[in-house]
Amino acid sequence: MGKLLQDLFEKRVDQFVSAKRSNKVFFPKADLKQAALANRSAEIVMVKASGKIIEESIEDEFHKIKYQAHYQYLVKQKGNLYMEEEMEERVAKFYKDALVMDEELLPDLEQVPVQNCIPPVAEDNEVRLSFQYNRLKAVQYAERWWNSYNPAYKKFEVDCTNFISQCLHTGGAPMRGYPNRGSGWWLQNNNWSYSWAVANSLRIYLANSTVGLRSREVSSPDELLLGDVICYDFEGDGRFNHNTIVTGKDAFGMPLVNAHTYNSRMRYWAYEDSSAYTPNIKYKFYSIIEG
Repeated sequence: MGKLLQDLFEKRVDQFVSAKRSNKVFFPKADLKQAALANRSAEIVMVKASGKIIEESIEDEFHKIKYQAHYQYLVKQKGNLYMEEEMEERVAKFYKDALVMDEELLPDLEQVPVQNCIPPVAEDNEVRLSFQYNRLKAVQYAERWWNSYNPAYKKFEVDCTNFISQCLHTGGAPMRGYPNRGSGWWLQNNNWSYSWAVANSLRIYLANSTVGLRSREVSSPDELLLGDVICYDFEGDGRFNHNTIVTGKDAFGMPLVNAHTYNSRMRYWAYEDSSAYTPNIKYKFYSIIEG
């Protein structure tokens, strides 16, 4: 069965490269990717894809495979090259070794209770929570752990916000508010604040915190620096359900980001090629305040 999966990848990788595309292969993911890149005057010049079988089952003459796909794209833009990577889980079904179905398994972006997180009024011992944000360390951490999980931290099934919190903390952002889960920003003794692990709560925290980890909202993504945070409301319903950290810039100075849940690195910030994207998407851009 591994050979069938390998054959599937070999047919698909060329669909990402304009000069090698075939009308005989139907792969909407590649179409979305190419369209998004074209909007940025960019293109994929080389792609590598590999798969890992997670589980499989056989029923009659049908063979069902759940697998993890790893894509690596060499992107060219204005003469510059950079590597983008992403992971996704998919399920494929074969009938007598012929592919009859293959689709992405979409993650549930919010499986923990969504709570508002209003930062507490600063107390005397909190006003000393100043820090120097080390953007380099935050980005290095995001690069090291974009596709794996640091055993020093709890892993969440929906891990995007936990990952961003880890990056911010590695950059020097101090925790505060323990043990009140509805206030502050912290992870301790296998317990955590909502703002540490829930996308909407971190967004509210970043917008309101006045001590320790603080940020200022900016109006445009090109104002962000490395180590800053982007929040995503895919449905545009006011409840933000994804977060990323800026780890690079493209040739036009626009952010490239790393993330968990949709494990990815150096991905263009707008997520227009994501299966979660909708025309109603809204973004918030937060630049971390130092000191």
